[in-house]
Amino acid sequence: MSTRVAANHRSQEAAPRRRAAGHAQALARGLGILEFLASTPGGATLTALAAALALPAPTVHRLLGALEDAGYVQPGDDGRFRIGVRAYRVGSAFLEHRNLVAEALPRLERLMEASGETSNLAVIDNGAAVFVAQVPCRELMRMNARLGARAPLHASGVGKAMLAAVDVAEVDRWLGPEPLAAYTGHTVTSRSALLEELALAADRGYAIDDEEHALGLRCVAAAIRDEAGRPWAAVSLAGPTSRLPPARLAELGTRVRDAASDITAALGGTSARRPARRRR
Repeated sequence: MSTRVAANHRSQEAAPRRRAAGHAQALARGLGILEFLASTPGGATLTALAAALALPAPTVHRLLGALEDAGYVQPGDDGRFRIGVRAYRVGSAFLEHRNLVAEALPRLERLMEASGETSNLAVIDNGAAVFVAQVPCRELMRMNARLGARAPLHASGVGKAMLAAVDVAEVDRWLGPEPLAAYTGHTVTSRSALLEELALAADRGYAIDDEEHALGLRCVAAAIRDEAGRPWAAVSLAGPTSRLPPARLAELGTRVRDAASDITAALGGTSARRPARRRR
């Protein structure tokens, strides 16, 4: 085979690989747009998307056009793009597959009625707790978490409940190497102190957020486990500190612990514990 023929042959073989790489890059960028829009209340403009994702505006414009044609994003009259209905259907397929919300909602309603406080359901996703269902209480002052809102694992009841159900090495992996952010003056930012608190939460079966994510708000939460005993969701009760004094937390904690165990059993999970223990 001549040198020219061999070079042409190699070029023909490389062309499909280049096209595949280009498609993969476009897919990754499109998913990046969807993730950014999903985490941005009110949507975002093309300019804001380009800046946040460090992409040229023409590239973002082209990707938004393709996503809009497919129904994954929708433009607003204010120039902002928002998540479309088709993206919502795809995103909720995970929950539908496991019937999590369907199994949890009746129990969330009973928790709210029994306690008089807002009940919540969250799953873990990419290092954060994400709220996927809520039954608001009837009080004027109440917790109101937007569905899809993300909460820090170390500073939320649902996050700490899931952290308390894994071992120390996994706690480290979930939290990552960065320092723990402080959201209020009550946030636990010491890893050793957090591990001690997680060990207590594992022993009693529920975790407490004592104004650690938002001032004036307390929360008790317990983990929902899969068939291997690993946490993948959590249920919680949350309300203002005036209605959730420390004396009430044990009663509410027992309620959420029992509800989480009930949901775990309904989904075929196991309540075997793998608590996070303090390093010796």
